[in-house]
Amino acid sequence: MDHFQLKNGVLHAEDVPLSAIAEAVGTPVYVYSRATLVRHARVFREGLSALDRPHLAFAVKANPNLAVLSVLQKEGYGADVVSGGELTRALAAGMAPADVVFSGVGKTHAELVQGLESGIGQFNIESEEEGYELAAIARRLGKTAACALRVNPDVDARTHEKISTGKRENKFGVPLDRAGAIYAALAAEDGLDMRGVAVHIGSQLGDLEPLESAFTKLGALIGELRAAGLTVTHADLGGGLGVPYKPGDIMPSPADYGAMVARVTKGWDVRLTFEPGRVIAGNAGILLTRVIRSKRSGNGPPFVIVDAAMNDLARPAMYGAWHDIEAVAPSGNRMTSHVVGPICETGDTFATDREIDALAAGDLAVFRTAGAYGATMASSYNSRGFVPEVLVDGDRFAVVADRIPADAIMDAERVPDWL
Repeated sequence: MDHFQLKNGVLHAEDVPLSAIAEAVGTPVYVYSRATLVRHARVFREGLSALDRPHLAFAVKANPNLAVLSVLQKEGYGADVVSGGELTRALAAGMAPADVVFSGVGKTHAELVQGLESGIGQFNIESEEEGYELAAIARRLGKTAACALRVNPDVDARTHEKISTGKRENKFGVPLDRAGAIYAALAAEDGLDMRGVAVHIGSQLGDLEPLESAFTKLGALIGELRAAGLTVTHADLGGGLGVPYKPGDIMPSPADYGAMVARVTKGWDVRLTFEPGRVIAGNAGILLTRVIRSKRSGNGPPFVIVDAAMNDLARPAMYGAWHDIEAVAPSGNRMTSHVVGPICETGDTFATDREIDALAAGDLAVFRTAGAYGATMASSYNSRGFVPEVLVDGDRFAVVADRIPADAIMDAERVPDWL
């Protein structure tokens, strides 16, 4: 469920008509619903109610907006970060350093230092080499880094190849068959507190079976590590639960997921960490756009050209992803069309031969389920600026990220005096 509903013939975000936001802020603009974020955060937590003190770390990469992070911090969430910038954002949003997990395959020397000096709760180490580097830095700083070793279980998540992270050929984690030796070697390093293991096999998963397979392998590894005299007190099970993007999509519920986790991890005697992202933020946001014009090419459906583009919402161009498209003030009429943006790329296409609400020049429309991997993946391609972001709370709204026009981006550039 989300809080984007028709009221008196106009699509609202909670109690605010989207037409009012378009008039005040302009288009394109991302709009987030606080009530939806809160509801999803609570439903996910409730789904894990059978577990003892699970640690919830929102995947900041899904939506790093400070206001969004602040909402989730107030709901008791920490952060899963994959860069120094995301760490800075999580702390700025009020998340406690101890509640931050630093993941990512390419942490730089500076980022490892930043994490140590910030006092984060856990590093998810992705390679033996990273572990040795972190240990050396920790010793130099006189600190100890709490760590989990990320394992690659060689499990096919059955999701898009670009967001699958748990197969042997993917870049993430250490091979399962080498994990025991690597864990033991790193546990012997001064400066490291090897306390657990981690796994994350991909994003937008619509089936619990791959997750159960990965978790079962992780449980077996925990048993092997303990049998070798090593300490394991924590396990990070990652994220990855999918959300419905189009009618007919049926995804596992947090309750179903929680029941599976409780069954598989029974007897592990560890504290579990989870890294939900899309499942919290996806349906909590939309991208609001305005139709520029329609055009026809031959005898096919018309092209509906909107002012949002692939630089604003990259998922359709990058993954062939589906986003439902709806009119803000639907007339009841329908049309079949291609929906495209103004970028000078054929890839700037949101839908092909899609039946949608009838749209004409000047009409407002929305791309649904854009609260995750939307604004965070934007670029300034074609010298377009960055769109603003708005948070709605009941009958009020606020701009929580300013529109950054193209000339402001250009202000950061310099022409050397020798040209």
